[in-house]
Amino acid sequence: MTTDTSAPAPASASCYRHNGRESYVRCTRCDRYICPDCMRAAAVGHQCPDCVREGGRTVRQARGRFGGSIVAGHSAPNATITLIVLNFAVYALEVARNRSIVDLETLGSGLTWDGSTLHQVGIAHGEYYRLVTGFFTHSLPSTGPFGIAHILMNMLALWGIGPELERLLGRARFVALYLLAGLGSSVLVYVLTPYGAAVGASGAIFGLVGAYFVFGRRLGLPGNSRMLIYYVVWLVATWSFTSWQGHLGGLVTGLLIGAVLAYAPRRRRELLQWVGLAALLAVLVGATLVETARLHGTATLLLPTTVAAAHLLQTVG
Repeated sequence: MTTDTSAPAPASASCYRHNGRESYVRCTRCDRYICPDCMRAAAVGHQCPDCVREGGRTVRQARGRFGGSIVAGHSAPNATITLIVLNFAVYALEVARNRSIVDLETLGSGLTWDGSTLHQVGIAHGEYYRLVTGFFTHSLPSTGPFGIAHILMNMLALWGIGPELERLLGRARFVALYLLAGLGSSVLVYVLTPYGAAVGASGAIFGLVGAYFVFGRRLGLPGNSRMLIYYVVWLVATWSFTSWQGHLGGLVTGLLIGAVLAYAPRRRRELLQWVGLAALLAVLVGATLVETARLHGTATLLLPTTVAAAHLLQTVG
């Protein structure tokens, strides 16, 4: 006599996402049938894509040493790449126009003459965008061999330090650091040399260096002091033919931002960090407005004489 010990095959059903596709497996969370294409490995059994997505929303995201979202080591440094692409895009626009986006001779408070009308231009006359476009603008090739080297050297330096800082801080804090350092660079140029001009990303890059120095001190990274010394030597060596005001402004701003991000108490750290960055932004805006008011006070004495001289030259011509 023979006994059949084989168990009956389990009943099958259709995958809830692919109607008509036979399935024998259920999601361990929602108990719906899922086909092999919809199976997602879980700690126990398999889950459907919807349950995996829903579970991901409730998982607390890992945070970096200074509170930012962790950027995995194998992930592309998208923020750094975006900044580099943006710098090159602005440079391409400059080359196509054969003219800088900012008028270098009238960064702060100046006058331009189109042959019939005298125009007031510069930051002091409401063109505050120059504070930002200045550190996305570089020397044109027509200015000599240093023209193209200017942007290439800056972008190489940005690529050298940017990805590491982006992974350390997270993308949002890294971008905030870059923009505030660049703004700090522009503001110091405006305050110390309001009738001068300075362009280039080097001020923002000096800010990255300053912040990285603070982070290195906080974390005990080796070789950190040597890097800062190298950039300080660069600042001194190029004192006479670059904008030391821009480099110094970016460096000091970066040091301050680094202190805010690195030493904020862990309790309510994120709030304190962003409040600290907002306070630095307010200081930079305040310094700009104070310098603008000072220039307008001076201009009330100089502008009538300048306008009269311009009209006299036109008459003589």
